[in-house]
Parts: sequence; structure tokens; C-alpha cells
Amino acid sequence: MIARDLTAKLIAAARASPAVTLTGPRQSGKSTLCRAVFPHLGYANLEPPDVRRFAQEDPRAFLAQFPNGAIIDELQRCPELPSYLQILIDQDPTPGKWILTGSQNLTLLQSVNQSLAGRTAVLHLLPLSHGEVLHFHKHPVTLNETLFTGGYPRIFDRKLNPSDWLGDYVATYIERDVRNILNIGDLTTFQRFVELCAGRTSQLLNLSSISGDCGISQPTAKAWLSVLETSFLIFRLPAYSRNFSKRLVKMAKLHFLDTGLACWLLGIRHPDQLRNHPLRGAIFETWVASEIFKARIHSKKSGGLFHYRNRHGLEADMVISNGEMLSAVEAKAGTTVSEDMLDTVRKVNAELRPSSISETHLVYGGDTAQKRSDVSIIPWHQIHTCSW
Repeated sequence: MIARDLTAKLIAAARASPAVTLTGPRQSGKSTLCRAVFPHLGYANLEPPDVRRFAQEDPRAFLAQFPNGAIIDELQRCPELPSYLQILIDQDPTPGKWILTGSQNLTLLQSVNQSLAGRTAVLHLLPLSHGEVLHFHKHPVTLNETLFTGGYPRIFDRKLNPSDWLGDYVATYIERDVRNILNIGDLTTFQRFVELCAGRTSQLLNLSSISGDCGISQPTAKAWLSVLETSFLIFRLPAYSRNFSKRLVKMAKLHFLDTGLACWLLGIRHPDQLRNHPLRGAIFETWVASEIFKARIHSKKSGGLFHYRNRHGLEADMVISNGEMLSAVEAKAGTTVSEDMLDTVRKVNAELRPSSISETHLVYGGDTAQKRSDVSIIPWHQIHTCSW
């Protein structure tokens, strides 16, 4: 197993809390990481029906199998179990005794929060960052290959064709998890909805437009988007405003967490198709946003990510808030730095300067880093070296 960015935080959490809850999308490597970090603990996966029935029908006997603690995988499949764990933890609050994992964020956290509040640390493991991907002997070399492949570990572990694996991922995990989270009768329409979302990655999220194109109501579109977020397939960047209340009403930007999945949903089946694809720039922006999102989540930095758009149409792909300091980030897929690329971040810098903007960054599709007096220019393959 390669080293994961979250490992140090996971170990620190286990030293401080009797339980650690690790969530994330299916196939992000949660079980592999936990079993590698905590080899001394027992292990149970609640996915197999017989194991799940045992945990549901006799939870005390199920937990009694593990007097020294255990990793319990797919905990959302037995939401009553944390109530019984609470009793054991109160009797023996030894740090790091129970490691709980699950793939459905909302379902899992509702169960955990009701029973294990104050007893468990909560962390999130997302697909591989670019820095983690580089640890594999065979990894994408070009930008198009990187965007196309995405970051699900199994693709790299097994040296699989990304398109084939992602097709199976959509057919199994997405459809199955959708059935578990929300009662959707027409999976064909939902599949169409997910594809439409992929076509809008890095765009402002317009519920009226996407619901109209899909032939569903706005409340249904809103509920389905929540399902995609719950399954860690998308994330939203709220609009930045100095007035906090205005952030809640302005349109958020939609991003897929994994560009490989977005590419598959868009019908892209080979990296060369990205060369002249009309959405290449949008996919690159989503890749940059997701890399920064993953870096902050794996560093346990919550929130602080926005996009910026003023009433005159001036935009910044991302604004990162670290306390009183702001950083503006622009993503451009072009391989040559031009003054037009720098113009946007400079204007945003000038507009946000009263808010103590600290840094401006341009992440681009070229190979050479540059440090201008007012802009840090970062080639795409060095994005993991920055402290976001």
C-alpha cells in the first residue's frame, strides 16, 4: 500500500479518541488504509448479508467477538450498532480501540452523531491526490492521462483500464448506493441526471436549467444533488462574499470529486479525446478544485473554499480563506502563460485587497513554475507541492 496523505491525521485521531469514524466514497481505500495502520485490531465487514444479520440480530454478541477492539467496515449497513458501541466505549474508553468506516456520509454520520457524540473523531478519505498517484510505479505522465484516469486507488493497484473500471463503478456502486439512500424508481432518468451534472462541472449550479433538461422537478433535482454529495461524487463551492448571508443565496459552483468519473460520464473513453474536447478547460478547473479540496480535507481543514464572481462578471475559480487571509486561484489548461491568464487573478487581487488577500495563484497546463511579483504560477504536475 502506498502512503496516504491522511495517515498521520488518522494515527493522531486514534491516539486521542476511543473511536475514529472514517468516511469517504466507495473504493477510496478506507479499508486498505485502516487495516494497514491498525493491523493489531480485529476486522469485520458488514457488507456480506450473513455478517450484517449477525450484527443486526445480536449486536452484543457480535461486538463481543472483539474484546481488544476492531475495524468495522461499512457501518452504515447497520445503523443501530453505534448505540451498542457507546456502552462499550463508556466502559472502556481506551483510545483507538474502534475504527469505523462507511461510504454514505449522511447515513453514517447521523447514526454516529446520535450515539457516539464526543466519543469519536471523524475523518474523510477521498480518492487519491496527484501526489499520492505519483507513488505508484506506473502512473499517468501527461495532463490528459491524469484527467482521464482520475484517482480511484484500484485502477492503479490493479493496473486497470480506467474506462472499464469506472463503467462498472457507475453500474454497481452508484446505482446501489442511490437505492439505499433515496427511493429512486427511474434509474435511467437518474443516470441521465448524473451525466448532465458531469456536463456542468465547474459551472454555476442552476437547478432550474438542469431539472428542465432532465425532465424532473426542481425539488427532485435538489434531492438528487444531495445524494451525489452524500456519496462523495460531487462537491459544491459556495460564492465568496464579505457579507456571510449573501454567500447563502448566490449560486454555488458544481465540481466532480474525480475527473476520471466525470470523463466517463461525458463519454470520453481515451485520453486523446481530451485534446480538443470542448469541456477540457472545465475538466481541468474541476481537477484543480478537487486537488485543493482533497488537500484541505486530508489536512483536516474544514470549509474555507469558495468561488468568486462580482456583478460585473469578474470571476476567480477559487478563493481560499485561511482565517483573515485570502488566496485567489485561477486554473487554465493552456500550456503557455499569457498576460490574459494573469489578468483575471490580478483584477480579483485588486478587488479583494481590502480583505487582506495574501496570495494569488495561477495553476496551468504547462511545465514551468514562475514566481512573479504578484502571482505564483504553478505547473499542473506540481499542484501537490503547495500548502493549500
